[in-house]
Amino acid sequence: MSNEEFGPLAGLIGEWEGEGIDVAYAHSRGKIWETTYKEKASFKPFGPVDNGKQSLMGLDYRAAMWRDDEENPFHTEIGYWLWDAAAGQVMRCFMVPRGSVVFGGGTASATDTTFKLHAEFGKLDYGILSNPYLNGAAKVTDYDCTVIAADGVYSYDQTTWLDQAESGGRFAHTDKATCKKVG
Repeated sequence: MSNEEFGPLAGLIGEWEGEGIDVAYAHSRGKIWETTYKEKASFKPFGPVDNGKQSLMGLDYRAAMWRDDEENPFHTEIGYWLWDAAAGQVMRCFMVPRGSVVFGGGTASATDTTFKLHAEFGKLDYGILSNPYLNGAAKVTDYDCTVIAADGVYSYDQTTWLDQAESGGRFAHTDKATCKKVG
């Protein structure tokens, strides 16, 4: 297995640490609030995964984020990043322990170091699912993410759109982070 087989995901392989900014509704403050955080992420390669005529290369993905000196992360994710070279599709499927799953995707070429992912609630391709409580209290409607992975730096800029009565309706929950390769 060579890194070239992972197309635009090749630059993500490894262990990462960095810092980011989270802009989200803070229940304790009753308003949209900006929080800085530290992040650790790992991307472990696997594949190929063959299914009929489709062949995917993948990365097993885990990430955690901490505010200040918190002992426990305020946010974690587990999932897969996938590359379908024949279709020119890059995909990210992840779950957060609040009971939401995002399966985003986009078009990319094998040599891209920057790519975009999108998912929408209700779509069969590249969609969003949540538990009943979240769909009633803070329904995720859209997800957009731009990823850059090159030269030992991984960064992302993502927006998750939510419909949330407590925050006054539709708002953009944004996360931006830059991580450096540590292993």
